Formats: sequence, structure tokens, C-alpha cells
Amino acid sequence: MRETPRSQGTAGDPRSEPPQLRPGRALAHTTGASGSGTPHRSDGRPPQTPRGARQTGPAGPLGTTPPVPRRPAFPLVALGALHALVFAVVTRQVAVGGRLRSLDERIEHRIVGHGPRRLTDLMADLGNMEVALPVLAAAIAYALWQRRRREALYAALAMAAVPLLVSPLKALIDRQGPLTEAVGYYPSGHTATAMVAYCGAALLVSVRLMPVAVLLTVATGIGLVLRGYHWPLDVLGSWCLCVMLLLISSTGMRRSSSRTPTGCSGPS
Repeated sequence: MRETPRSQGTAGDPRSEPPQLRPGRALAHTTGASGSGTPHRSDGRPPQTPRGARQTGPAGPLGTTPPVPRRPAFPLVALGALHALVFAVVTRQVAVGGRLRSLDERIEHRIVGHGPRRLTDLMADLGNMEVALPVLAAAIAYALWQRRRREALYAALAMAAVPLLVSPLKALIDRQGPLTEAVGYYPSGHTATAMVAYCGAALLVSVRLMPVAVLLTVATGIGLVLRGYHWPLDVLGSWCLCVMLLLISSTGMRRSSSRTPTGCSGPS
């Protein structure tokens, strides 16, 4: 039997009992009620407030909905800016004959000719077009087979940009070689070829191969210096230049892969 609510006049009566809840009303903390931990109303209808209708995102914070916004590319921009600064300093020192160039030449005269001849020759040859280009060509062919045409195009454009950037700098700086009177040695074209070819191939095939690509690039520079084909700053300048080039290329690759539908990853 449903009790009649007390009037205000009987509120102070000690014999009166506390009011009882009507069976037709929902309890305050039952499932689905306000304050029970679920954002739904007691009658099963969705809440009318925007806060109650918000869903949790993949990481758990309230109100985030997939897809989660991408993180800003500040680390990549900072990395490119750092290498651009180093490249500018090194290039100026080499061009004007600064203290850094004098130190560079003293180091080269002390270390040239060191190391096993066959090994250093092999390391220096890693930067030859006949060795590096087939590696990149195979990676481009693999990317095309996977129907990643835009990524393959970015890798090819990065390699095509190497002579367009290196040749004018060689002519402008006009630096003499370590063991020859010939000029045009800064920056190192062999180092640039090796870095763009091997690192570009790793970006196309698998980023897990990047340590191998970096190792081959470093080995190329060491071999060129020990054999007397280039000064150390020639190699360092090429590394800085190619890091900027590869950052641009890899950014284009990532944007292309994000636009590629999932079902078009490759032939079945």
C-alpha cells in the first residue's frame, strides 16, 4: 500500500515515521541512475546533457574520440634544423679556410693510409653508383610491387636530387682533394649516394633495416677518409645535407602511406 507523504504540519511529530520511497520511483544508485557511474538515465533513454553522451577514447581520457590527433612533427623539424645549422657552419669553414678546416686537414694527414687496404677499399666502394643504385632500384621495385607508387617516387626523387645539390656545391667551394691537386671534393658525392640509396631502401622495405643502412653509410665515409679520397669534413657535410633530404623524402612517404587504402597494400 502506498503511503501518503507527510504534510509540513506533522514534520515535528515524534510518532511520525520517515517517508518511504514509492515503488514506482527509481533508486538513486541503481544501475543507470544518476550518480551510479553510468551515463544513462533510469528509464533507459540516453542522457540529454552533452557530458553524459561523451565517450572515452582509446587511451582512456574522457571525451577523446578516435582517431587520436597526430603528434606534431617538432622533433623532425628540430632534427632538420640542427643538421642545417651544422651544414652551414661546416660549409663556411671549408669555403673560407677557417680553423675547422685546418683541424680537418691535420686529422686527415694523420689517419690516411691506416687500416687494411682491401677492407678500406671495399668500404669506400660502397658509395659507387654501381653498388648503391642497384640496392635502391631493388627497393623501388619492391615498393611498386606493393602498389606503393608514391613512396617509390619520393625515394627516386631523393636520389635524383643528390647530383643537383652536390655538383653546384662542389663547383662553388672548389676544395682540393687530400692526395691530389684536383678540386671539387666538398661535399662528398660518394657519401651522399650511399646514404640516400641505403637509407631510402630501408624506408621502402622496412625501417628495421635502418641500422644496417646507417652502418653501410658510416662505413662508406670511413673508407673514403682512410683511403685519402675525401677529407673528414667532406663526409660530414654530405651526411648533414642528406639527413635533410631524407627527412623531406620520408615525410612524403608517410603522408602517401596514410592516404593509401588498407586493401591496396599489395597483390594477394
